[in-house]
Amino acid sequence: MNKPRWKIWLQAARLRTLPLACAAVLLGSGLAAGADQFRNSVFVLCLLTAIGLQVLSNLANDYGDAVSGADNEDRVGPQRTVVSGLITREQMQRAMSLVAGLTIVSGLSLLWTAFSGDWPAILTFIGFGTLALVAAVTYTVGRRPYGYRGLGDLSVFLFFGLLGVLGTYYLFTRQFDPLLILPAAGCGFLATAVLNINNIRDMDTDIASGKRTFAARIGRPWARRYHWFLVLGGGLMAMVYIALRAQTAWPWLCLPAWGPLILSAWVVATSQDPVLLDKQLKRTAISSLLFNLLLAIGFALD
Repeated sequence: MNKPRWKIWLQAARLRTLPLACAAVLLGSGLAAGADQFRNSVFVLCLLTAIGLQVLSNLANDYGDAVSGADNEDRVGPQRTVVSGLITREQMQRAMSLVAGLTIVSGLSLLWTAFSGDWPAILTFIGFGTLALVAAVTYTVGRRPYGYRGLGDLSVFLFFGLLGVLGTYYLFTRQFDPLLILPAAGCGFLATAVLNINNIRDMDTDIASGKRTFAARIGRPWARRYHWFLVLGGGLMAMVYIALRAQTAWPWLCLPAWGPLILSAWVVATSQDPVLLDKQLKRTAISSLLFNLLLAIGFALD
């Protein structure tokens, strides 16, 4: 029985990765709400733009890995649509263009809503948005995709951590608070942990196809130690910020969500089973979203 086309496109969009896109926006918005600067319109447009960038990155990743040969029958994880023939390369290229266009419209609407005529701020964020758009596509697409050279972790840390949280906060408040680097970095560490699980799982096929992720460069033993650093560091960054800034106990609501992240990290550190690692990827993504959401709610109520 053939799968409906809409299900194939949802498969290509890889909805289970969307928590990564939402976490930074939710955290930045919650911190802005704690400063009494929250606006519904900015929040909705932030989410739409972040989701658009994530979907674009997923489509480009599906396309780029098929073209390069990084996806093949030995790969563990969700079936990719281009390499399996469910979507042609031409169809994927058109879909990427459509999503990129919609994301640009959403992003420009966001900047006008947030800054309403403040052209220096608008132009600065157009620059950041252009950088994010290019980064979403060139992760696996192009003659020298940076994801194949071990730079994917740095990109995720910046866009799903520092720039995502600090940029969202600035869109609400038009202020930069240096201390916010702590929760922003923590958010980036947890997002990078999700990518690291993916790269540990796919290490053999990545190396065989010439895809040298950061995990592939440092090897499995160090990639597992690196994973502990990301999960523990992500939580500790948030804890330090809470200790410095919290006025009530509300921000400590995030602590229970750190437990599942640590349990998943233990599985990543001890398991050799790619299928089991794939399950930890989803659990880590959802737990990271929950951690940042509870931290955001805590500071909104603080």
